[in-house]
Amino acid sequence: MSPLDEFPDRPVLVTGAAGFIGFHLAARLLGEGRAVIGLDNLNAYYDVELKKARLARLQAHNRFSFAHLDLTQGPELRALVDKSRPAVLVNLAAQAGVRYSLTNPHAYADANLTGFLNILEASRHAEVKHLVYASTSSVYGANAKMPFSTDDPADHPLTLYAATKRANELMAHSYSHLFGIPMTGLRFFTVYGPWGRPDMALFLFTRAILSGEPINLFAAGELERDFTYVDDIVEGVRRVMDRAPTPNPNWDSSRPTPAESSAPFRLYNIGGGQPVKVLRLVEVLEAALGRKAERRILPMQPGDVVATRADTSALQRDTGFSPTTSIERGVPEFVRWYREFYGV
Repeated sequence: MSPLDEFPDRPVLVTGAAGFIGFHLAARLLGEGRAVIGLDNLNAYYDVELKKARLARLQAHNRFSFAHLDLTQGPELRALVDKSRPAVLVNLAAQAGVRYSLTNPHAYADANLTGFLNILEASRHAEVKHLVYASTSSVYGANAKMPFSTDDPADHPLTLYAATKRANELMAHSYSHLFGIPMTGLRFFTVYGPWGRPDMALFLFTRAILSGEPINLFAAGELERDFTYVDDIVEGVRRVMDRAPTPNPNWDSSRPTPAESSAPFRLYNIGGGQPVKVLRLVEVLEAALGRKAERRILPMQPGDVVATRADTSALQRDTGFSPTTSIERGVPEFVRWYREFYGV
């Protein structure tokens, strides 16, 4: 039985609720009539006004409450979780960004390591029935085997950001093993869509093209990414929330696989499954905007990988869902939102 059905009077706690994915997930849950507690520190990594605009949408619902907290505030976080006793906690708060980790490493240690440990401790003591947390496709790092599978090792991260998110998966497994807490980690692949993050390529390209400025194409735009529309991400998260993992009785410790174990623990990819060259993304964006981009060709950046592609067979097997939204459908939706929100 789903933890949400088993404990219908207990809320869902969504950390990072003023963030891109957290906002969309919270809105989905509120639309279902769920009580949602949103937590966010509203930091200035990117435009705080955008975060406040998302938050204002959520606060229009009478079943939404907001906690202005940082994950590093351990006692305050613990008190919130103890008091609210969420049936499911979805941790989407983190210090995001691959390139930012090259110059601000301590922000990742604070938010993604100390902060996640505080999430684990709070979940343990409040008897959270299912902890779902965001990981990232970046954990695959130097892996060249395609598509990326959760059954393959992910032990060669290329950035500190990726290393902290892989550490989250390992930390979660240890708590799941020690305390029997059902935990599911979700490796997201290049998420885009309305209300998106200003540091992501689609947002940066749109802003530059509409301003008559050049766009930066690393590796001449030949890099491939498994772009995943935000509604597909939320659908995957929502389905996983209803499936608190149980120990796999057939798991063989002499031939271990990373995605599950004898603990109530699972890992899934959520990605479009069809890698697209960045150049193709630009073409679709140009068509949606009705304008051509001026292109600045730059070398590949430290920490970048040539391509990403998700193997979502495990997600399909266990939830019946795989993302389906193409960039030809998703990019125009982003452009419509961008023009309306910024009055362009």
